[in-house]
Amino acid sequence: MADRSVRAVHYVGSLPGEDAESAMSGALAKSGSRLRTLADGETGERDRWIVNFVDSLDGHPDLDTVARGAWSSYTDIPKYRIRKGRELTGGALNLGYVDEFRRSYPVFKKLREKQGNEGLRYQVGVPGPLDLAMFVFGPIGPFKHVKPFHDATTRELREIHAEAGDDVLFQIEVPVELVFMTKAPKLLHGVLSRWLAKKVAAVAADAPEGTSFGVHLCLGDLNNKALGKLKSAAPLVTLSNAIVAAWPAGRKLEYVHAPLAMADLPPATDESFYRALSGLVLPAGCRFIAGLAHEGQDLETQRRLLALVERLVKSDVDIACACGLGRRNADQAARAMDRCNELAETTG
Repeated sequence: MADRSVRAVHYVGSLPGEDAESAMSGALAKSGSRLRTLADGETGERDRWIVNFVDSLDGHPDLDTVARGAWSSYTDIPKYRIRKGRELTGGALNLGYVDEFRRSYPVFKKLREKQGNEGLRYQVGVPGPLDLAMFVFGPIGPFKHVKPFHDATTRELREIHAEAGDDVLFQIEVPVELVFMTKAPKLLHGVLSRWLAKKVAAVAADAPEGTSFGVHLCLGDLNNKALGKLKSAAPLVTLSNAIVAAWPAGRKLEYVHAPLAMADLPPATDESFYRALSGLVLPAGCRFIAGLAHEGQDLETQRRLLALVERLVKSDVDIACACGLGRRNADQAARAMDRCNELAETTG
């Protein structure tokens, strides 16, 4: 295997902090040169991923609000439908990615210069259009209403890329896709993974040539509780391989992040859970980021699991938690970040 000193730490998205500067400063203080990319921390109203955006649609001229929700659980969420006589288009949606980028990117550049990590790039989380459609419209969303979210996503992605170019990496975030895989019969995994992968890869296909991406597979993290549960790593391997197979030419897939923990649940300790990772196929230059760092499991167990994962994928891996840290309290988030660094430093 490669020199362990190059094992990187990856922070998925949300970070503890009152604002972008404090969140990014905290991450840099914890992990410094081990970071390849860094998000702005998704602080404030953005700390619960797409919750703020979905809530903002209440009163949208093209939508009727069917139900409101307090987001106390996965069943207590808002639901919308297209208003009679109206059409929802991508042009009528402001996802907020450009606005947040313009606020936080100058802060990122200032902190990067102070840190002296010239290779560090700015990370923009992009929820998958299918995921947005699902959370806005419910089960019919992925089948009937993906296009407006796809169009809005790729429009904002292109605007950001026009301003930052290769200094930005877009992380496509896809919980619904992996949750679908966990709930579907194994017999359907092949055809389902190919359909889901096309939706993910379509975002990259509509980006400018040369744009850099990572993919964050996710099991959901609302209130630090997973929506889907893995019985083994097989569904995430099948989905990852399908995304790689569908990936468009001319767009860089730099990493695939996989949740091996499940929100508040630490990684499985049974070695059979991980066996399917031996079938993972990634293109040259694409890193596997193991989302196994968890503050609720002892370090020696996690080091054993890290060694197992690296043995199965036949490569060193980068280290992350299963999802962002915005749904943990400050103490949990700090311990999770410490664990990422402890695992990254593991030798032997």
